[in-house]
Amino acid sequence: MTISQSKRGVEFLERLRSEVLICDGAVGTALYAMGYSHRTCFDELNETHPEAVESLHRDYVAAGAQIIETNTFGANPFRIADHGLEEKKTREINRLGAQIARKVAGDVIYVAGSIGPLDRVLQPIGTLTPSQAREAFRIQAQGLAEGGVDLFIIETISSLVEMREAIAAVRDVCDLPIVATMTFTEDAKTLVGDKPEQVRQALTEFGADVVGANCSVGPQAMLDVIERMRGGDLPLAAQPNAGNARVIGGRYIYLASPQYFAEYAVKLADAGVTLLGGCCGTTSEHIRAISDAVKGRQPGKRVSVSVGEIEEETRMEGPHWGLPFSDFRANLGKKFQVSVEIDPPRSVDPGPFIRHAQRLRAAGVDLINVADSPLARARMSAVAMAHLIRRDAGVDVLLHVSCRDRNAIGLQSELLGAHTLGVLNVLAVTGDPATVGDYPFAKGVFELDSIGLSRMVTQLNRGKDLTGRDLEEPTNFLLGVAVNPTSPNVDLEYDRFRQKIDAGAQFAFTQPLFDPKTLDVFLNRVASFCKIPIFVGIMPLRSSKHAEFIHNEIPDMFVPSDIRERMRNAGTEGAKVGVEIAQEFLLATKPMVQGTYLMPPFNKFDMAIEVMKVLESAS
Repeated sequence: MTISQSKRGVEFLERLRSEVLICDGAVGTALYAMGYSHRTCFDELNETHPEAVESLHRDYVAAGAQIIETNTFGANPFRIADHGLEEKKTREINRLGAQIARKVAGDVIYVAGSIGPLDRVLQPIGTLTPSQAREAFRIQAQGLAEGGVDLFIIETISSLVEMREAIAAVRDVCDLPIVATMTFTEDAKTLVGDKPEQVRQALTEFGADVVGANCSVGPQAMLDVIERMRGGDLPLAAQPNAGNARVIGGRYIYLASPQYFAEYAVKLADAGVTLLGGCCGTTSEHIRAISDAVKGRQPGKRVSVSVGEIEEETRMEGPHWGLPFSDFRANLGKKFQVSVEIDPPRSVDPGPFIRHAQRLRAAGVDLINVADSPLARARMSAVAMAHLIRRDAGVDVLLHVSCRDRNAIGLQSELLGAHTLGVLNVLAVTGDPATVGDYPFAKGVFELDSIGLSRMVTQLNRGKDLTGRDLEEPTNFLLGVAVNPTSPNVDLEYDRFRQKIDAGAQFAFTQPLFDPKTLDVFLNRVASFCKIPIFVGIMPLRSSKHAEFIHNEIPDMFVPSDIRERMRNAGTEGAKVGVEIAQEFLLATKPMVQGTYLMPPFNKFDMAIEVMKVLESAS
């Protein structure tokens, strides 16, 4: 690094404090548009076709770019090797990329050394160690510094662990400014679930000079991310895609127009962005449009917003993916709560069920239970359904996780995926055997049972997998378990319930009950070891036929003879009488438990709402 590089780096940071600087647009997709195959090692073009790279840089400068990025996004040892090139060429390709950009930039335009992801997964999920990652980034940074860059842009990173090693590697080489931009999904989180405000804080602690977001999403979604990242002392950067890609005629086409891009450039600048450019799909026309719109203007005020304040804003904005932590969790054991079960559809259309969840929420339901293919009948993924209900209905969810269909690896993967999607309440169940369902020839797994699954969830919450190996970070699940007070082998049932509590259960749901005396006996029996909240299961009966089916054909369920007689006498008023019976049971048991678990039959959610109404009159 030369003295002039250092001075220009200082000047760059000073200018970002007072004016919006324009960065260039896409490099990879622009080279693709020139006719180079997507299988091409675009970074190698620095050596084989430098004139193409130089022409691209000149187009962006002519369009108004004040910062141009080197053609080195994928020029790390791993990705170079994937193209059959020798790893030792990494440093040279980066040096050439910086020199080409420097030739175009002269002393007026800033040259940013582009560093992208390694395309390898770091430990503990993958095999790449942090030290190996840092060394790969260090080699790339050395070549860029030797080529004469003024700053570094570490971009399109989805893991904070990988970003930490990239920033450290650059710091090992030089003290030039570092712009660190993470990539976010449409739901305003990284792929592993980090929120914008958390990312801002982490990047600041890692030593970045500018923080922000790039790639993955278009201008509108990126504005949402930036508004949650603003605050703190560091300048903000935003480089969105030109919308989402479409494949048209065998080519990737990005549909966001330069005019649309310019409109959001103004909004991003108003939100405090001082480094503004484009990513995939953006062209010199996009850069010209945003340059005309915001170049040289003063950035908007970056209102300091804490993580806690962001969460409160999220709560007030209404239902969306990034709901606050959990009302159910906060109120567990403190107030009587109502949960209603929704089975996922046996199709690909979740719409009607989401609308049911919205109605239930409006009626005062605290929690939606999402069953995991109950009775071994194949349905939509419970994780997918829980995520959609939470996101689109704006109500807390409880995900049933069954051991029937997954081994330990699959169960852990399912849980980590659910956690990433923000589904943090889980009910560990063993699951109905496959022989009772649609596909009796299917093989049940049952490598773990509900007790073993409870131990797994507790281990994950402690930051370890089932074998005791460390995770990158602990999960934060709220763990529930099931218990059946009417089990024919009550001694075994109670012993297993004790083991579930010892394994970390934090609340329990009972099977559907119909006699308050059954619940009373159960609670007295487990009082010595059960100190967790209990939710009593209630299933409104729809007809006499339904009552007889539950009593005679569903394993381990019991409907008292007087209830069955009452349903027989109800005739065509069966559903009405069934609701009355459920209401009577709910009022009788409410003082004994911390909540109720309503299971409306045949998706008759109106019955659940009717049962709940008795709570209003009782309060």
